Amino acid sequence: MKETLLAGAPCDLLILTDALIRELGEQGQALGVVKTGLAVKAGAHAAPVANPEDLKRFLQDAGAVYFPDPAKATAGIHFMKVLTALGLAEPLAQRLRTFPNGATAMAALAKAPEAGAVGCTQVTEILFTPGVQLTGLLPEPHGLATTYTAAVRREAKEHGLASALLAALAAPEAAATRRACGFD
Repeated sequence: MKETLLAGAPCDLLILTDALIRELGEQGQALGVVKTGLAVKAGAHAAPVANPEDLKRFLQDAGAVYFPDPAKATAGIHFMKVLTALGLAEPLAQRLRTFPNGATAMAALAKAPEAGAVGCTQVTEILFTPGVQLTGLLPEPHGLATTYTAAVRREAKEHGLASALLAALAAPEAAATRRACGFD
């Protein structure tokens, strides 16, 4: 199946193993992996979060916690599971602030009125939101890494342009830019 896909066979749906997705990424077929990080308002000090105990303390000390929708957004769903696993979902319920996506959550964090407000979403959304700064990643075993892949649909109206854009995004020359945007 891999050889057929790499040879350019048309495909509407891929169901692949993690190993094959990693291999395709190494061959330039995936854009990269984005991890989930922690954020504070720009200029705020945050203690390092290296393990689950540090994470629990970080969240318990927060004046508010900003994150994406825990019912629809990948990072929000995951983060709610983390809060539950740490035993913090109920104790922090009044301090949780949810938004449709990570970008809106981080924009709200930048303007948060609460002292010591923190946030959690994908690193890409933290890095490009003015007024917030990345403090680190969710520590294991609570980390979340999302692999982003892209493909041009056979039915695309601008197949050539879409293919050119994808080629430019996935090109080895764009690797530094992808890393600067938060893609591993």
